[in-house]
Amino acid sequence: MAQTTEHQPVAGAGGPAEPIVPGPQAGPGREPVWRRTLAVPMRDGILLAADLFTTDPDPGPRPVILERTPYGRREKRGSDQSRHGQPLPTPEEISAFFVRAGYHVVRQDARGRGDSQGTFVKYLGEGPDGADTVEWIATQPWCDGRVAMTGVSYSAHVQSAAAAEAPPHLAAMFMDSGGFASAYEAGMRMGGAFELKQVTWAFRHGEESPEASRDPLVRKAFAETDLRDWFSVLPWRPGVSPLRHVTAYERYLLEQWNHDAFGAYWKQPAIYGRGSYERFPDVPTLHMASWYDPYVRSTIENFRTLDRLKTAPTYLVMGPWTHGARCVTHAGDVDFGPEATLSGNLDASYLHFRRRWFNAALGAGEMGDTIPKVQYFLMGGGDGRRDTAGRMQHGGHWETDTRWPPTAAQETPFYCTVDGTLSRRRPRAPAAHVAYDFDPHDPVPTLGGQITSGEPVMSGGAFDQVPDARFYGARKPYLPLNTRPDVISLVTEPLTRPLRVTGPVTAQLYVSSTAPDTDFTVKLIDVHPPNEDYPHGFAMNLTEGIFRCRFHRSFEHPEPLKPDKVYQIKITAPDTANVFHTGHRLRVDISSSNFPRFDVNSNTGQPEAATRRKVVATNRVHMDAEHPSAILLWLSPHNTPGTGTADVNTAPQQRQAGRSHAPKRPPAARSAHDGRQHVPPEPEQSIGIQAVVHEPAAAHGLHQTSVPQHPQAAGHLRFGHAEPLRQFGGGNRLAEEVPAQLHTPW
Repeated sequence: MAQTTEHQPVAGAGGPAEPIVPGPQAGPGREPVWRRTLAVPMRDGILLAADLFTTDPDPGPRPVILERTPYGRREKRGSDQSRHGQPLPTPEEISAFFVRAGYHVVRQDARGRGDSQGTFVKYLGEGPDGADTVEWIATQPWCDGRVAMTGVSYSAHVQSAAAAEAPPHLAAMFMDSGGFASAYEAGMRMGGAFELKQVTWAFRHGEESPEASRDPLVRKAFAETDLRDWFSVLPWRPGVSPLRHVTAYERYLLEQWNHDAFGAYWKQPAIYGRGSYERFPDVPTLHMASWYDPYVRSTIENFRTLDRLKTAPTYLVMGPWTHGARCVTHAGDVDFGPEATLSGNLDASYLHFRRRWFNAALGAGEMGDTIPKVQYFLMGGGDGRRDTAGRMQHGGHWETDTRWPPTAAQETPFYCTVDGTLSRRRPRAPAAHVAYDFDPHDPVPTLGGQITSGEPVMSGGAFDQVPDARFYGARKPYLPLNTRPDVISLVTEPLTRPLRVTGPVTAQLYVSSTAPDTDFTVKLIDVHPPNEDYPHGFAMNLTEGIFRCRFHRSFEHPEPLKPDKVYQIKITAPDTANVFHTGHRLRVDISSSNFPRFDVNSNTGQPEAATRRKVVATNRVHMDAEHPSAILLWLSPHNTPGTGTADVNTAPQQRQAGRSHAPKRPPAARSAHDGRQHVPPEPEQSIGIQAVVHEPAAAHGLHQTSVPQHPQAAGHLRFGHAEPLRQFGGGNRLAEEVPAQLHTPW
């Protein structure tokens, strides 16, 4: 995209350093920190505004911690929360903390935002700007040649974008809740569908854009716009959108939306780390996200791939939170208990955790002695009652490992059946399927999930899958989602022992449709049994995915479906970690829409960003011997929480004996399957867990190879909603007889 530039001076640049007193950290022995404004030159002549924080007005050389942001370098952000129950720290307080720990700090406004020159185009120019900033800082007399980057969300995306440019002085990266591995698969699109959080983000920040700040009529137009109303007239067109007054924002958003197939646009380095991993500097990296964050897949792929390709250490932290909310114990309507926060569990605070990691990464401490390679929050274990804040108590605790998915986990199929159950037994019926009519005018409403920046239209987190007035598109009488005729709901019987799921969730489905294109969705749910607070139980969403069927052959080359022909598709939902406890049910919902999280397929075969028509499709999921549709879950033989793992809820020095830190292996030492073995199948076994062990990395890569394989089955069973939950024979051994060596039926 061609960019226009504005060359207004960077306010305050070139002036003297000024002392600042960062709030509660000031006092005896807490001398002021000095701040001066910088104008950092880019390769095209644009100047980006930044603040330099140092110990004195004429500082000597130190390592520098750099954060780049589009949100205002001097603005507080909720994702900067450091300690639960404490006030949100200011940028000055955060900077002073690291300055007093032995670093200089640079905070920079992104191009076209804050006081920086240029025109803002989301994501795409952040690589060159980030690399230029790193290299400029490295030449300054106050830098010792090492520049580490940090930040949350967009400030993490800019790190992977800069790394793709291979800046030689980049020394470490702390990427929290961001850093695109492939924006086409996580963060901007998923399975070919467009994530509409990009729309809500553009509206919110268009309202704060330089264009809006200069024109009171533009600000008034935004203030009088109800974005929820505009979601009823999607798709938008140039000049016919709530962004029409800030054309740069409208232009980049519609450009994202219109690029529906994977191609050159999606291979740009800033949003496609996968294409540049070899160029990333070989430096320590920490990758953090959370189970209700939209960047789960990117975070885990970045961790796994850099761990394989580089010799520098890599680390992974996965919490139970929504996007960047590491200091609260809840996500949506569910509370995960006092162990859920980072502060007080993994370290005293988020600031202390980052300082400890940077000290180790830059040579001031021992990395392996203080930080486990993988730390993840295993959800589950609460009593399921309502707490005083009105949230369901699901519980959970922290665990550690040396890789992801965890060492003991293996991929295991649960087969779909037309009677509404999930079975260990591979289907034997010669022909069976479930059919439903999918009407794009009446999509399934989004109830939580891995969403950020969705307000005021949608919110992320865990919710009972029963709509109410809070959710966009929900209508009275607010019945459970699985009562809808276009939702196939599949459940196990109540578990007799806990079942641990830790890893990606994949639906391997055999489908057909009357339409040339349609979508299929999948959602994994933990169904709590009824109690006095929730007499109908509580169906808690864990993770969800979607697949747009015109990409059945490849994401690069869309191809229409042939009516009623059976196709094999793969829907990969982001990873999760949950214990389904005794008495709970494991449930999977399959449908064809999840709105407003994703744009709705029109069923016409035309790109969603361009078409004005919608038609009803009859969609089928086949569940027979020739078409064994299955849900693949990573299960662990350790079916009791805490078995075989270290307790990370104590001080670091107290945890050493229980922690296993494998030495960093060179890339050549890694096997193709990360040490996991393939075993011949036993397809008729129905008691023990049958596991298909694929290369774990494939679960996070763009490897969609689904092609038509089988003719349409003759005959079908149609039903409109899940049958009443009931017990059925043979399944009480669901979590009881897990063999030490799992075997593969595929």
